[in-house]
Amino acid sequence: MTPSTLFKDYIKYVSLNILGMLGLSCYILADTFFIAKGVGANGLTALNIAIPVYGLMNGCALMIGMGSSVRYTILKSREEDRGADHIFTIAMMLTFVFSLVFFLSGVFIAGEISTLLGADTAIYQMSKTYIQVILLFSPMFNLNNVILCFVRNDGAPQFAMTAMLGGSFANIVLDYIFIFVFGMGLFGAVLATGIAPMVSLTILTPYFVRRQNGFHLTKSPFSFKMAAAVFSIGVPSLIAELSSGIVIFVFNLIILKLEGNVGVAGYGIIANIFFVILSIYTGIAQGIQPILSSNYGAGYHQNVLTLLKYGLRTILVLSLGIYGGIYFGASQIAIIFNSEGNPILQSIATSGLKIYFTACFFAGFNILMANYFSALERPLPAQVIMLLRGFFVIIPMTFLLAHLWGMTGVWWSFPITELLVSLLGAIFYFRMQRRYKTHPGMPKHSDR
Repeated sequence: MTPSTLFKDYIKYVSLNILGMLGLSCYILADTFFIAKGVGANGLTALNIAIPVYGLMNGCALMIGMGSSVRYTILKSREEDRGADHIFTIAMMLTFVFSLVFFLSGVFIAGEISTLLGADTAIYQMSKTYIQVILLFSPMFNLNNVILCFVRNDGAPQFAMTAMLGGSFANIVLDYIFIFVFGMGLFGAVLATGIAPMVSLTILTPYFVRRQNGFHLTKSPFSFKMAAAVFSIGVPSLIAELSSGIVIFVFNLIILKLEGNVGVAGYGIIANIFFVILSIYTGIAQGIQPILSSNYGAGYHQNVLTLLKYGLRTILVLSLGIYGGIYFGASQIAIIFNSEGNPILQSIATSGLKIYFTACFFAGFNILMANYFSALERPLPAQVIMLLRGFFVIIPMTFLLAHLWGMTGVWWSFPITELLVSLLGAIFYFRMQRRYKTHPGMPKHSDR
C-alpha cells in the first residue's frame, strides 16, 4: 500500500466516521437543546441525572461491537472467513443477553435507578421517565451500535455514516415535533431518542438485502473463549462510556452540594457539549481502527505507525480550533441553553466551559491511544488508560480540588486528569515501540 493510498483510506474512514459519530452524539445534545427550551432547568437536571444509564447501555454495546469487529477485521485480513462469521454470531448472542438485562431493568427498577443516581422530589418523575424509556429501547440501541461497528469494519464506512446521520436527523426532527407540536415534554424527547436507532437500522437494511455484507450468522455454538476475547478487546470502549457516566454522577453529587440543581443544569450543558467533542475524537480513533487492524493483521508495521501519526496530527489541529471557539464563544453558547435567562446558570456554564474544555488537547490523545492499543490486540494498556481517566484519577482528583477550590476545582479536575493520563499513555507507546524493535509482535511482512 503506497503512502498516498494509505492517506486516502485514512481520510475516507476518518471523515465518514466523524460525521457518523457526530450524528450519534447529537442524540443527547438535541435532547439537551430541546429540553432546555421546552422544559427548563429542571428538565436539564433530570436529563443529566439519567445520562449515566445511557452511557452504561451504550458502553456495553460498544464493548461487544468494537471487541468483535476488531477481531473480525484481523481474521478477514488473514482470509479466515469462517472464524470471522463465528465472531459475528457470538456478538449477536451477547447483544441479545445484554439487551434483555437492560430491558427488564427498565420494566422493573427504573424508579430505584433514578433515586440511586441522586434525583430529588423535584425531578424524580422526569428522570425516571427518561431512564425507563431509554432502557425499554435498549435492544434497538444495542443492535444498532454493534451492526454499525461491523458495517464500518466490513469496508462500508459510508453506509455506517449514512445510518448514523439518518438516525440523528430523525431524533432532531422528532424532538421538535414531540416537545413543541404535541407538548409531550421530556417524555417526547426520550421517545425521539429511542426511535432514532430504529431509523438507523432501517437505513442499513439495503446493505444486507443486496448481500453486500461479508459477515453472516452461522450455526455455531457459543464460545466462552471467544466471548472473553471480545470483552478483552472491547473493554476500553465500555470503560470510556461507563466512566463518563460515573464522572457525571460524581460531578452531580459534588455540584449539588456546592450550587444545587442550577449548578447541575450548568454542568449538564458543559458535559453534553463535551460529549459531542469526544465523539469527534472517537470518530478519529474508531475510523482508523479498521485499517489499523487490517495492516496489523497483515504485518505492515510501518503503515500502522503512519496511521497513528495522521491521527495525532488531526487531533492536535482540531483541538486548537475547538478550544478557541469555546473560549471566545462561551457566553454565547451558554445563552443558547439558558432559556430562562438564569444569571447563576449563565455564570456557572460560562466559566466552566472555558476551564473544562482545556482537556480537549489531552482527552483526544488518550482516546486515540486506547483505540490504537486495542486495534493491535494489546488491551492491557488501553484498559489502564481508560480506567485511570475514568475512575482512579478523575474521582479522587475531583473530590480533592472541589474541597480546595470549590466549583473552580471541579472544572479543573477533568483537564488535569487527562493531562496526567496522557503522560502515561505516551510512556506505554514508547515502551511498546522499544519492545517491538527487539521482539517484533507482528509477522515480518514488508510494507506495501
